[in-house]
Amino acid sequence: MSKNLIVIATLALAPMFSAQEMVTKPVQSYQTVQYQSKKKAFVDALLAKMTLDEKIGQLNLPSSGDFTTGLAKSSDIGKKVEQGLVGGLFNIKGAEKIKAVQKVAVENSRLKIPLIFGMDVIHGYETTFPIPLGLAASWDMNLVQQSARVAAKEAAADGINWTFSPMVDISREPRWGRVSEGSGEDPYLGSEISKNMVYGYQGKDLANGTNILACVKHFALYGAGEAGRDYNTVDMSHVRMFNEYFPPYKAAVDAGVASVMASFNEVDGVPATGSRWLQTEVLRNQWKFKGFVVTDYTGINEMVDHGMGDLQQVSALALKAGVDMDMVGEGFLTTLKKSLAEGKVTQAEIDMAARRVLESKYDLGLFDNPYKHGDAKLAAKEVYSLENRNIARSAAAQSMVLMKNENQVLPLKKSGTVAVIGPLVNNSMNMAGTWSVATKHAVSVNLMQGLQANYGKDIKFLSAKGANIDYDAKLEDIYAAHGKKTDRDNRSKEALLKEAVDIANKADVIVLAIGESAEMSGESSSRTEITIPQSQVDLLNELKKTGKPIAMVLFTGRPLALTNVKDAPDAILNAWFAGSEAGNAIADVLFGKVNPSGKLPMTFPRSLGQVPIYYNAKNTGRPLSQELTDKCEYQRFRSNYMDECNTPLYPFGYGLSYSKFNYSDVTVSNANPKGNQTIQASVTVTNSGNYDGAEVVQLYIRDMVGSITRPVKELKGFQKVMLKKGESKKITFDITPESLKFYNGDLKYDWEAGEFDIMIGTNSEEVKHSKINWTK
Repeated sequence: MSKNLIVIATLALAPMFSAQEMVTKPVQSYQTVQYQSKKKAFVDALLAKMTLDEKIGQLNLPSSGDFTTGLAKSSDIGKKVEQGLVGGLFNIKGAEKIKAVQKVAVENSRLKIPLIFGMDVIHGYETTFPIPLGLAASWDMNLVQQSARVAAKEAAADGINWTFSPMVDISREPRWGRVSEGSGEDPYLGSEISKNMVYGYQGKDLANGTNILACVKHFALYGAGEAGRDYNTVDMSHVRMFNEYFPPYKAAVDAGVASVMASFNEVDGVPATGSRWLQTEVLRNQWKFKGFVVTDYTGINEMVDHGMGDLQQVSALALKAGVDMDMVGEGFLTTLKKSLAEGKVTQAEIDMAARRVLESKYDLGLFDNPYKHGDAKLAAKEVYSLENRNIARSAAAQSMVLMKNENQVLPLKKSGTVAVIGPLVNNSMNMAGTWSVATKHAVSVNLMQGLQANYGKDIKFLSAKGANIDYDAKLEDIYAAHGKKTDRDNRSKEALLKEAVDIANKADVIVLAIGESAEMSGESSSRTEITIPQSQVDLLNELKKTGKPIAMVLFTGRPLALTNVKDAPDAILNAWFAGSEAGNAIADVLFGKVNPSGKLPMTFPRSLGQVPIYYNAKNTGRPLSQELTDKCEYQRFRSNYMDECNTPLYPFGYGLSYSKFNYSDVTVSNANPKGNQTIQASVTVTNSGNYDGAEVVQLYIRDMVGSITRPVKELKGFQKVMLKKGESKKITFDITPESLKFYNGDLKYDWEAGEFDIMIGTNSEEVKHSKINWTK
């Protein structure tokens, strides 16, 4: 056991931000009229000095490759930087490397224009937090913002000043692997997370050297690809776009996000990268976005395969749509000069794109000090610090969702013998999950290390693998992407099972860790089946035969169909992929140091055939009655399945606690409000259990009659409240006409008078009701 693990285990969990530390609105100095005027004058003067090649160069974002510091000037990238043909670089890591390249830009190029340096800092830098879907399960906006703040400070210390995060794509499609990188299915929760991630990255002043540019992605609708297949076609009505999929993007824009990334998919028959309606009409004209738009990796080039023309044609299409920066493809760099000469683009369009990139560099303060991001001494102190790891540990524990706990198997007793079994029990490389580019994987705390470090003095832990991730070695090799090996064991399945059963028989209780490996979800990780692989199901069933209590720890980056495994374990704790401190955080929850409070941000289906399934659906003209829905009974000529229930296995907002929370009836301050009033809806929540704990109290509203069909319920508010055992608190939500607004058939954002069902509860299915009638 390393000394680091033992030290970490002794620390108290880190407190979250105080209210004073939170950024609640974009208050950067560059919002002032005086600042904007000064910036415009500076950029005007700079543009006047630039050649056409240098302007186009600002629109070029190549990948750096992994060159050494000494080759910064002589490399191909270095030569282009010298010539003013590069606006920024990404995938370069380390303060000294970045400083060396920046030095080429500001000392060797003609106009000394600094570069921006980007990286996929998705859920932490070297200190890695839970995957975004897991972090969303915390429903804690202080925590969400703090995770981005820690990531920004670490990345900035190491030279990075731009992150390609947050990903805010709404998705109801668990086959799509990138649900792991988003915040789930709900536009309200997604919007709250979106703006708080932006606040965390960008802070109050972009130029202070510890904040970085955020980039909201992928604009737009990437999470709605047909059949859950990555990069696939998207087709939906504008009413659905504006009401269900656009809100988190707009929330980021309203929060002052500095950049936006275009998505790969098509929208209305046009690839998003080439959609003027998206990039200019919606983003800039309607939402008043002032930053710059960057493509996703080779997004311009890929429009050729979409059938939109050759590289010159699609590059011109992207520029005219409103794209400002070309990631990797170099379509702008190699074709725009020709397109300008042929009249296919204008000088004004090139100038505007260059202006937007230069203005962002000005906002970062790079023209005053191009080296303000990246300090090797500061990085040594700030990056992967004990303090940051402790914060990540706390975040991970708060993100976990207790999905089952029969006979109060959890929390575990701090005595006896525990069998810890599963294919990832001793695997540090998979703890951080997908999109963990800068993570120190080798020293991430795995499950066995966390248990031993925290409770090894009092408890005897026995370990066995029990099964490989999958019986299919070829599939498992595909799963082991980006160096995240699954440590496949070549013994027979019988030998693996026998070892696990023998270990289990010596124990008082079994902790069984099964599910996905890290890269079974993420980009390009779509699955046609969303069940736990059969190798691990067989392991669970064999261990069940021992008669020992089983606490199942679920590793997953997506909702899984758990119907075939849910009955066997006594408890199920969804740990997602919990980051650098995964093992310590899981130990904290399993043994009760932390009472789980996570709630699902995405519905878990009973079977794949139900997908897409989400809580805020609409009624059909032939809905199944609530009584038959609850009984899972079939009725002909109603909207239901012959072979499956309509209801999910675990609904949106679901999550148990070691304690029990009781809800009073809902009371409203005025059942007949009129006009632009504010009313209060309240419940009293009581912790009637034996443990102090946090509960996420959720407000849902249903518009009973509308000019267009309305969802059966919509999340409109939530509060995470801490209650000591036996304590009661009155929880109140303010409701205004703003809470009732939606985009109608004319895409007008407004509310309509009528009857509304006000619901408050512990998840989207278990709610108390009160009706109001609101007139204009």
